[in-house]
Amino acid sequence: MLRWAWNQLTSMKTALFLLLLLAVAAVPGSLFPQRPADPSVVTQYIKDNPETGPWLDRFQLFDVYSSVWFSAIYLLLFISLIGCVIPRAKAHFKAMRSKPPRTPSKLSRMPEYGTLTVPASASLTPADAVRDAAKVLRKRGYRVDVRGTDTDRPSVGAERGFAKELGNLVFHTSMIGVLACVGIGGLFGYSGQKIVVEGESFVNTLVSYDTFTPGSNFTENQLSPYALTLDKFEVEFDRESETHYGQPLDFSAYMTVRESPDAEPREELLKVNSPLTVGGTRVYLVGNGYAPTVTVRDGEGNVALQGPVVAVPTDGVYTSLAVIKAPDAKPDQLGFVGFFLPTAMIDEAGVSYSGDPDPINPQLNLNSYYGDLGLDEGVPSNVYVLETEDLTPLNNRDLDAGGIVLAANQTYELPEGKGSITFDGLKRYAALDIHHDPGKTGVLIFSVLSLSGLAASLFLARRRVWVRAGQHPDGRVMVEYGLLARGEDARLSSEASTIRGLLSEKWLAQQDTHGHNDGRVSVPANAAAERSTAEESGKDR
Repeated sequence: MLRWAWNQLTSMKTALFLLLLLAVAAVPGSLFPQRPADPSVVTQYIKDNPETGPWLDRFQLFDVYSSVWFSAIYLLLFISLIGCVIPRAKAHFKAMRSKPPRTPSKLSRMPEYGTLTVPASASLTPADAVRDAAKVLRKRGYRVDVRGTDTDRPSVGAERGFAKELGNLVFHTSMIGVLACVGIGGLFGYSGQKIVVEGESFVNTLVSYDTFTPGSNFTENQLSPYALTLDKFEVEFDRESETHYGQPLDFSAYMTVRESPDAEPREELLKVNSPLTVGGTRVYLVGNGYAPTVTVRDGEGNVALQGPVVAVPTDGVYTSLAVIKAPDAKPDQLGFVGFFLPTAMIDEAGVSYSGDPDPINPQLNLNSYYGDLGLDEGVPSNVYVLETEDLTPLNNRDLDAGGIVLAANQTYELPEGKGSITFDGLKRYAALDIHHDPGKTGVLIFSVLSLSGLAASLFLARRRVWVRAGQHPDGRVMVEYGLLARGEDARLSSEASTIRGLLSEKWLAQQDTHGHNDGRVSVPANAAAERSTAEESGKDR
């Protein structure tokens, strides 16, 4: 039973089925949000779908690529490919060490067949003709075996095209290598995201990441102790085109990189699609925006919050959502939510909007709240969302105080003596995506090998050639040859013509002028009759 199960698992049919099943199993990963990519979206999905969400979570549809059933398919495919490749590799290398197959008794039955006549004046023996044919075939890349040189019917068997099966084996072995390297990357790799404001630094430690997704076997010791500082961030906008005016053309993040605490700092330029390689990780530029610098004072006049606040862009002119939380404010915690406008303008309805992505007239439009922000309960919350259900509004359009409108270097005093907020200045920030994948080099190598092996298996041909010679009573040497391909080979006829031409050139023999019929060289009627008689007597030439 175990032998039967192993044979079924390691069959090519099962491997193809598992490969298809793996592709189908990956589909839910694109239909449902995945917890490793964005846990908050998964939490919100389950909250919005209280009936189906928990069931989907039980079946691990929010963790598809680390689920039990996906891993089972992955491992079975891995084992199946190994079980397919090893026996085939053994058989192939055994065939490479063996001699070419014996010469068939009737070469005329080969798909490609022909004859040549070497005149008696050439003083050539059948054994010499066979040796010459072996030299010609060897130069063509064939592995040859000369037989029966001490008999009156010597022959040579030749074979080539082992690289075709070798390419097939390389292709399948490389697929195993790709699967193994992807597994290594999933076990020991990690990825994280970090937003860095101009003038600030990022140190490669767990607490420095905004979000972090470790591999299954990740340990904190894998983190290289490097540091990145964003010195300056520049965006070039289109100022010439009428149709694309204001659209970004180029992003440049000027970074100072320090590989280790003792290393000398160096300057690097980070661009889109031009990542940095530092500490075994790849750092990608995936986003940018503005970070207004604000100072929030509480009702007692103390500074409750001071520094840049990341604003999330919502459109092409960098109209950005700004959320400010001051949990240290007293006697009540303060929260602000609103928009940052790089170039503030007012339309006919009196609504503010941004007319340009450059900070020509930066402005903050905020609503303010006081109360318990819910940050002291230890429950994780989104820093870019302000939950206002349990807060009391201080400023908005529906209140007498109205909303807060702040230009650069302006201060607004909050109602009821709750404090103040000042718009001190403006900085840019860069959103970084940091990846460490120890298996990516292996994936690249095995992918290239896989394509090379696939090309070899598709374009190379496995062929066998036999040449046999015999002495005619009048002194002529009669040579016949036959070619056979393994599988379909549309170029076999061309190969037969090439070999015939090389042999004819070798011996300077008279070439047959009777043409081909179904891929075979025609012979004169009397010669055909003579061959038929020879075949009946067991002396086929």
